[in-house]
Amino acid sequence: MNTQLPRRRFLAYSLASAGLLTTTTARPASTTELLVPNITGLYSIKVAAISAPRNAQEAAEQVRKWPGRIAVGGGRYSMGGQIAIRAGLHLDMRSMNRLVWLKEKEKRARVQAGMCWRDLQDIIDPHGLAVMTMQSYSNFSIGGSVAVNVHGRYVGNGPLCNSVLALQVVLADGSIVEASASENTDLFRAAFGSYGAIGVVTEVELRLTDNIRMERIVQSVPLDQYPEFFSTRVAADKSNIMHNADLLPPAFDAPISVTWRTTDKPLTENARLIPRGLSYTAEKNMIWAATELPFGQSLQNRIRPMMLEKPAVTWRNHEASLDVASLEPRTRLFSTYVLQEYFIPPRHFLSFARTMAKVLQKHDVEALNISIRHAPADTTSILPWAKEEVFSFVLYYKQRTYAGARDKVAVWTRELIDLAIAHEGRYYLPYQLHATRQQFQAAYPEAAQLSALKNRFDPGKRFLNEMWNKYL
Repeated sequence: MNTQLPRRRFLAYSLASAGLLTTTTARPASTTELLVPNITGLYSIKVAAISAPRNAQEAAEQVRKWPGRIAVGGGRYSMGGQIAIRAGLHLDMRSMNRLVWLKEKEKRARVQAGMCWRDLQDIIDPHGLAVMTMQSYSNFSIGGSVAVNVHGRYVGNGPLCNSVLALQVVLADGSIVEASASENTDLFRAAFGSYGAIGVVTEVELRLTDNIRMERIVQSVPLDQYPEFFSTRVAADKSNIMHNADLLPPAFDAPISVTWRTTDKPLTENARLIPRGLSYTAEKNMIWAATELPFGQSLQNRIRPMMLEKPAVTWRNHEASLDVASLEPRTRLFSTYVLQEYFIPPRHFLSFARTMAKVLQKHDVEALNISIRHAPADTTSILPWAKEEVFSFVLYYKQRTYAGARDKVAVWTRELIDLAIAHEGRYYLPYQLHATRQQFQAAYPEAAQLSALKNRFDPGKRFLNEMWNKYL
């Protein structure tokens, strides 16, 4: 008779009941309901235990001891169950938030995976250094950013995998391994955009760049001319550091181009980083008004360009230290703000943009804006969202919290996913799990390769979350 599994489970729940010493906040699910929420508050997952390791050794120990499924989470900004699995162990990486080392002259840093970008900015800014690639906002964990293979507004940089030099990963057997482009290459490539399917990323080695002054350039561009404008006026000029274009409701047909470029002009903002802990009351009220008042959209369409008229010269780190608190609703009792994103080849830009607008209008989507970004082809990750050069359409909208509203969102979301696939594009995976299994397979045929690698690195299917439970 095999008594090993029951003994391991008894040990796990006994340790959970005792708090797993100082490395976890877990309690037995039978006496306390443990929920892992995400930023939207829409899809909390009931788990068996929560562990908060402080280093790779503690993470490896938890992986070895836990008898069941394991999911990994950081800042908890993924929106549809990507960070937890029902009745499993949630590894909360936020206590792993320390700098391992900084090599200033080499412009390299190694950090624990639970560190958020803003914490790293606080460390490197005094050295005149900046993050090379990250999201537009600084609250996200760096390990989580690897797991979703993020991108930002950085011209020519593409996804995060292009600026990561090495990873430390805990595998399903509890071993701790190094991975890079030259060592354990398959593991390195699989870690980006695999949402914790292969292992637990515990340390990340990053390529950094110089913190420089940037000037904001704002231009209005006809929708049908935007791809050529980007190619000839933005991408071709190496002075351009960041860029996006906003499409505003209800027509979504008049891009407002915002480019940050290198400059020697005097600063208009002397602060090197945005102060922490600001209230953002005005921003929250503006977002509320844009979606709740009868004249809200027209008000936003007037105020947004006015806000961009003022000259702006700031540090790269200042613009990169934006806080998601500025996007928060005043309350999530009745509604929340959500993102979706679609990646479309330039040849289909105009058709997709026009048809996407029609879908949003048909379903009365409470959209605040669509932000357009750009990325070159991703040649590193196993599961790329940019199989070729793409423009990304980042949809930011308000969603009501009641169940019927979720069902309505699912309908038009699947329409947009079909639209993206029909335009030889893809959708981004960190958001609500409205895609059908068939849509996922059509958008990400490389999932078969990821599944094969998972069988190699995690043959017992120990690393699982609600997203992979549905699609992989």
